[in-house]
Amino acid sequence: MRTYRYFLLLFWVGQPYPTLSAPLSKRTSGFPAKKRALELSGNSKNELNRSKRSWMWNQFFLLEEYTGSDYQYVGKLHSDQDRGDGSLKYILSGDGAGDLFIINENTGDIQATKRLDREEKPVYILRAQAINRRTGRPVEPESEFIIKIHDINDNEPIFTKDVYTATVPEMSDVGTFVVQVTATDADDPTYGNSAKVVYSILQGQPYFSVESETGIIKTALLNMDRENREQYQVVIQAKDMGGQMGGLSGTTTVNITLTDVNDNPPRFPQSTYQFKTPESSPPGTPIGRIKASDADVGENAEIEYSITDGEGLDMFDVITDQETQEGIITVKKLLDFEKKKVYTLKVEASNPHVEPRFLYLGPFKDSATVRIVVEDVDEPPVFSKLAYILQIREDAQINTTVGSVTAQDPDAVRNPIKYSVDRHTDMDRIFNIDSGNGSIFTSKLLDRETLLWHNITVIATEINNPKQSSRVPLYIKVLDVNDNAPEFAEFYETFVCEKAKADQLIQTLRAVDKDDPYSGHQFSFSLAPEAASGSNFTIQDNKDNTAGILTRKNGYNRHEMSTYLLPVVISDNDYPVQSSTGTVTVRVCACDHHGNMQSCHAEALIHPTGLSTGALVAILLCIVILLVTVVLFAALRRQRKKEPLIISKEDIRDNIVSYNDEGGGEEDTQAFDIGTLRNPEAIEDNKLRRDIVPEALFLPRRTPTARDNTDVRDFINQRLKENDTDPTAPPYDSLATYAYEGTGSVADSLSSLESVTTDGDQDYDYLSDWGPRFKKLADMYGGVDSDKDS
Repeated sequence: MRTYRYFLLLFWVGQPYPTLSAPLSKRTSGFPAKKRALELSGNSKNELNRSKRSWMWNQFFLLEEYTGSDYQYVGKLHSDQDRGDGSLKYILSGDGAGDLFIINENTGDIQATKRLDREEKPVYILRAQAINRRTGRPVEPESEFIIKIHDINDNEPIFTKDVYTATVPEMSDVGTFVVQVTATDADDPTYGNSAKVVYSILQGQPYFSVESETGIIKTALLNMDRENREQYQVVIQAKDMGGQMGGLSGTTTVNITLTDVNDNPPRFPQSTYQFKTPESSPPGTPIGRIKASDADVGENAEIEYSITDGEGLDMFDVITDQETQEGIITVKKLLDFEKKKVYTLKVEASNPHVEPRFLYLGPFKDSATVRIVVEDVDEPPVFSKLAYILQIREDAQINTTVGSVTAQDPDAVRNPIKYSVDRHTDMDRIFNIDSGNGSIFTSKLLDRETLLWHNITVIATEINNPKQSSRVPLYIKVLDVNDNAPEFAEFYETFVCEKAKADQLIQTLRAVDKDDPYSGHQFSFSLAPEAASGSNFTIQDNKDNTAGILTRKNGYNRHEMSTYLLPVVISDNDYPVQSSTGTVTVRVCACDHHGNMQSCHAEALIHPTGLSTGALVAILLCIVILLVTVVLFAALRRQRKKEPLIISKEDIRDNIVSYNDEGGGEEDTQAFDIGTLRNPEAIEDNKLRRDIVPEALFLPRRTPTARDNTDVRDFINQRLKENDTDPTAPPYDSLATYAYEGTGSVADSLSSLESVTTDGDQDYDYLSDWGPRFKKLADMYGGVDSDKDS
């Protein structure tokens, strides 16, 4: 059976192996450290068999952060099979083999090629083996061993924050907790004191202190006042190695702010304030502002103001402006300069939020005196009442006094007052007022039934200052007088059945009265005296402002009397008594056995089977419509037989309908053919009349030819005689030019066409003799002649 021998792990104490002179590469991590003696974690071969229980034979210890110029020697591997002839070869594998750790394959010496950082990797696990160079076979089984990096103090403490921020109330007791700071050290806390951190304060004494082990910062000075200093900056140091010499350290800054507490009462900067206000200031008007100073801030500086004493305790008020913390003095009630000119108030300022532990410092309030001067203002007149209510009877005569109003100037000068009525409230000018004494009197008659209340406004004005005026409402009630007679509440028209019995009620009467007596209406009803004796009906007064109409006999005949008119007298019971007579119409009607009216006309009995009234009216309307239609049809046919006088626009004749038209002179031939008058022979014998259509065709009669010198007047007279005897001629002549002068007129023609051609032949001097109206015309024509002469 083959036996195996273990490698011997040899550990050297002393300087590094001198044969290797290659320089070390840069460290893997960490900061460079000072050169120190190496501490090996193992022992020699002989000591392996005699080691302590806690020692592990296959574990190496290597110091971190080696700063030497040569490679750091770790240890030596050796096999019992190695006879020193170089036949064996040592091989190293595992963490960092061939890079961080190298082995001399001939001697088995292990070296570290770089500086190692425990904080980066504290343990390396490697495997070693010896093989035969010639055969390549292992001569020993593979063995595993550990290289553990031994820690040195190469990391300083680092705080979790670069800057801490904290607050603590002012005036806190000594030892009050502020904040806790924490620093960490990356070194091995289980080995030595490299990671043992101790805290100390470098800046911030004597105000604050820090616990060395926990890093808790506390207050160290009593009664730190925020009003004196609010901000503090404290520097804390954390040092490893338990704070001993040579330890590494780190610092942090702590900004500490003192928070406010209510440790300062409000204080007025002055003890007395004075303000002025006019007496006309309405309630709520601000007069002035006062402010108490408080060194605190926030809610600790909030101030409440109040009036605690003084003469104007009920006349003024004070409110707090929440933004500026000022006290605003305001008017609470209306002021009167004539009653009081100066008020003195005591105003107090206090903190609503009080810190109980500072009550020993004194009351957290202060007071000041406020003096208010009332200024005089010219005030309008003041009426003795806010409103006046007057009464007057509606039968009052004009200029009857209703009552009076009174106003006076509230100022000390007592200016005189004049009164007037606002006519916008009394458009009809029913009332008037005495401007001197304010007496109200009527200027027109009143009628309660037209208007019960009169609401007017009276104006009082200072005579010396008309701008100062005031108004007061005046309510005048018109008292009732019995000046209206009662009358029926409605128009009554009733009926009575022919078979009615005596004392039968056929109608109930009611009355109304425009008056309104104090005791209420009490009406009485009766028949008029002229109808009371022979009436077929009676009136029964019910004594409740109603009355009933009763029959006086049995049976009525509508053929004898179809309608009865009953005059009823209605009287009131007031003073003076007013009465009126109303007429009730009673018709006699035929009724059924239940008393329901069927017919009230006498014709219905004579022709019981005849038509009703509505049917007769409809028949009459139809007859009238037919007659109108026939008349219209006949008129249209008669009009259709005639033709208009003018049929064609080419007809040269014209009907002269305007007899005041002077015409256009001799050349105006549009209205009629003037040639016909001048040449009667030009008339065609066979030409028919065109102004009407004759009903029968009559041959025209041939008239004798007129002489050449026949006068127009004789020609017209001849034509008139012919037309008068001609049955086919209309009752008028279409040639209605009866104003034609003819050729033998004694008056000369005024036409310019027949005037002389020479202007010099015409003399216009006679125009000056016609009077002043023709003077302008004479000047015009006379001027023309003079121009020509010149």
